[in-house]
Amino acid sequence: MDAALFAKMLSDPMLVHLKKLKYKYPQANLSEFIALLQDGFYRSLPLYDFHGNPVVYLENAAQLRLSAAKILLTPQNSAQLYGTQAMEREILSTFTIEQIDTSRSSVRRILSGYAPTNEREQRIYGMKRGLEFIADPNNKISEETIYQLYQMVIGAFLPEEDQLLPGQRYRHDHVYIVGDKLEHTGLPWNKLASYMEQLVAFIQQDSSINDLWKAALIHFYLAYLHPYFDGNGRMARLLHLWYLVQQGYSSALFVPLSEYIERSRKKYYDAFSLVEQNARISGVLDVTPFLLYFTEEVYHKLRSEQPDRVTTDTFRQALQNGKITEKEHALWQFVLTAYADQPFSTKQLEKDFGNAAYATIRGFVLKFTELGLLRATKFSTRTKYQVVM
Repeated sequence: MDAALFAKMLSDPMLVHLKKLKYKYPQANLSEFIALLQDGFYRSLPLYDFHGNPVVYLENAAQLRLSAAKILLTPQNSAQLYGTQAMEREILSTFTIEQIDTSRSSVRRILSGYAPTNEREQRIYGMKRGLEFIADPNNKISEETIYQLYQMVIGAFLPEEDQLLPGQRYRHDHVYIVGDKLEHTGLPWNKLASYMEQLVAFIQQDSSINDLWKAALIHFYLAYLHPYFDGNGRMARLLHLWYLVQQGYSSALFVPLSEYIERSRKKYYDAFSLVEQNARISGVLDVTPFLLYFTEEVYHKLRSEQPDRVTTDTFRQALQNGKITEKEHALWQFVLTAYADQPFSTKQLEKDFGNAAYATIRGFVLKFTELGLLRATKFSTRTKYQVVM
């Protein structure tokens, strides 16, 4: 292939849309172009497609901004395992992506420690247990712990025909994902054990791949294998978060990752489809479209759920000067994790915190508003407060 033509195709915005690229450059031999990519541009992974060929990606297709990693790496001062407000939104979004009926009030009830009262709340409780499980640094990712996570979050709530057989970690039959047409066929069930073993080895091994991209690769590959009859998407998103937690990303469970996915749900599914569409043309499973999706639609759109530096410094200075009591310190940490940037009332805080008199709550919000840590907004019959972000 002519070097100038190859360079032009390599820099084309349609590079990861092979069908469009083929029509745009009819004079080009697409097979030759793919062969050149394989020869010096694709990076192979120790993961394989259904034919036993290495999964690949284009390492320089996009650049991750440091701001994304910075948000996820921000240390948390809270003693809580996860941000309650963030994980409320995480659960709502991951259920919405899969069109599972739920309500914000039910999610809030379960995260506040109430026992589930119906099947819908049992599912939410399963997600709560799953988040607690992946937040525990002692729970390292392995085939056994993935199985444990699946059973507590999804397996226990499935109809009998979709449940895993006793003693088996993965499905025991074929699975097909059907929309208006056949979208995807999962890996043949009798190959799942060896492919999942390879995935776990990839997760556990040290790698020069950027952690955020590696998390997205893990996410894609679990969904690609489709090791379960149901719940593969939820498991892929949980495994994505779990890997980041294991790699030391302190704020991974204080950011509602699935909310960003849910906002761009069509692009999320289109990225999966584009990888497979390209593979049918090229014979190569190139996951670059999925990495580009996560870079552009999720990672680069992450917003910190924590106060800005001025707010943090103001709080720290007031604490050092003895202006903040131990109870007020606990209330501040609770407000950060339970509400983040969402408004709340004194009555709501009294109920949710559960361990302070109303007079203490009232004194807390007035003092922290005066310090500039909370912002008060007056409505006709009440005042709501919000952390200054």
